[in-house]
Amino acid sequence: MDDLQYGKRNKRGDWAPNAPIETAPFWAWPPKFLSVLKWIPEYLFPWNAFHMATTLAYWYLVIPDREVLATLSWGWALWLYAVNASAIFVFYGAIELIYYVKRKQGTRFKYNAKFPSEQPSDVFWFKSQNIDNFLRSFFISIPLWTVVEVLFLWVFANGWVPWLNWADHPVYLCVLVLLCPAIHEVHFFCIHWLMHQEPIYKWVHSVHHNSVNPSPWSSLSMHPIEGFLYHAVAFWHLIIPSNPIVALFQLHSAGFGAVNGHIGFDKLEITENTPLNSHAYAHYLHHKYFEVNYGGDGLIPLDKLFGTWHDGTREGDARMEARFEKKKARMNAKNSQTS
Repeated sequence: MDDLQYGKRNKRGDWAPNAPIETAPFWAWPPKFLSVLKWIPEYLFPWNAFHMATTLAYWYLVIPDREVLATLSWGWALWLYAVNASAIFVFYGAIELIYYVKRKQGTRFKYNAKFPSEQPSDVFWFKSQNIDNFLRSFFISIPLWTVVEVLFLWVFANGWVPWLNWADHPVYLCVLVLLCPAIHEVHFFCIHWLMHQEPIYKWVHSVHHNSVNPSPWSSLSMHPIEGFLYHAVAFWHLIIPSNPIVALFQLHSAGFGAVNGHIGFDKLEITENTPLNSHAYAHYLHHKYFEVNYGGDGLIPLDKLFGTWHDGTREGDARMEARFEKKKARMNAKNSQTS
């Protein structure tokens, strides 16, 4: 495919889309019903449908019976870790192998023209972003994903929170499933913004931001505190009347869905004429500029509300620079008062 039909490339070879990132159309006023109808299939397919498919596969093929879940045990906990690690290895690893190792589509649609393997750095273990990200994912974040999974399944199984039945509450639970990505976005915005405040950023979140040029293995490369808080989004279903399948979908949207913002390509060429939209640009801009797009890609426009939205345009650059100048002026004023 010719990526220049969809975007532009700068002198360094970095690609950017022509179209600005837009928030979900149901926030528009006056309402744009046709835009909402067009957006619904994009909301469901392919990513949310994929997360639900993995959720159902887990529930029927992987998750033990309720009687087993009611008692904490290393046996079923380690089983879940093994499945989680294997699934991420296959899913993330396939993307890494095809697009980063074999480089099937070269740098077409790639935001940063360089590949992480070409940029060794002392900030990473063994000076390798790929090795560092891989080890942090499999020995920090995925174990913490599993801890969250084990805890909410154990709580549900013991009846300490409501376990709503699908037969009795089909409409409510279906609506809750559709709201899971929104819950994720609000949860992620809150913890993400918090982790950008000092000294938390230096101690915790800087580990993730070492990957300025993210790739699939960067998705779950986190400090243990961030890894736990990120996956703890599933705990909202211990507060909201819910069902463990819905909580599991919430967890999969976080665990498997983390790759969306770190693929590094705007489109993945599945076949010569079949592109798959990654929806990665908003979070790529966050890795590039650090203090923009703390949430997702505009499903819940909290970044717009708090003035940290960057839509990838020159106007977005100007708004960001103006905000940085105001922040710099406030810091200078504060320093002059204390000196």
